[in-house]
Amino acid sequence: MLEIKHFTKTYKGGKKAVDDLCLTVERGDIYGFIGHNGAGKTTTIRAVAGVLDFDGGDILVDGVSVKQDPLACKKQIAYIPDNPDIYENLTGIQFLNFIGDVFRVAADERERIIKQYADAFEITKNLGDLISSYSHGMKQKLTIISALLHSPRLLILDEPFVGLDPKAAHILKTTMHALCRDGVAIFFSTHVLDVAEKLCNKIAIIKGGRLLACGPTQEIKGDSSLEDVFMELIDHA
Repeated sequence: MLEIKHFTKTYKGGKKAVDDLCLTVERGDIYGFIGHNGAGKTTTIRAVAGVLDFDGGDILVDGVSVKQDPLACKKQIAYIPDNPDIYENLTGIQFLNFIGDVFRVAADERERIIKQYADAFEITKNLGDLISSYSHGMKQKLTIISALLHSPRLLILDEPFVGLDPKAAHILKTTMHALCRDGVAIFFSTHVLDVAEKLCNKIAIIKGGRLLACGPTQEIKGDSSLEDVFMELIDHA
């Protein structure tokens, strides 16, 4: 579903944020992308989502290049950034309807999805309020709901559990598993290694823009914890 082929991103001054990254995320994968701050995770995720240009390699969504046909790719993708910076002058329901209009989601389907997830995340009663009155966690919940409105086939999340209370985090994990059972691919970054170890069937570890390890979680960690493997790889890279 997602192929990252020799992806390279160089910023001004010649600094390579990501260097020759290759990854494949298949349908049904929950693929964890792990690294310290500045490792290149957000750069990669933003490029996959089509919001950041890059100078080397290619990124394919269901076989389509994000460079050659970004609109076709974005129809398949939902992107949840690490900071839910959304339109604060709208109410929650206005924002969701705006996203539904952008993706041309039918009214009955839109209503069903909004009700399902707003009830699950317990923000139904807040949908009529201005987003400017929302807490960080409520904005994160609203962003998650908006991302699921058009039934994406590839879900891209950057630190999705930041700001969520324990119940909301549990609901998101349950939702991720349910989506993957339906063939959705999920690619997400996290600093919470315990979550990644329990949630992800595959893992990639990156440092300084270069891939250190990738593959099935059990193979990567072996008989150790993911935290131990991560620290050993980072220290000796």
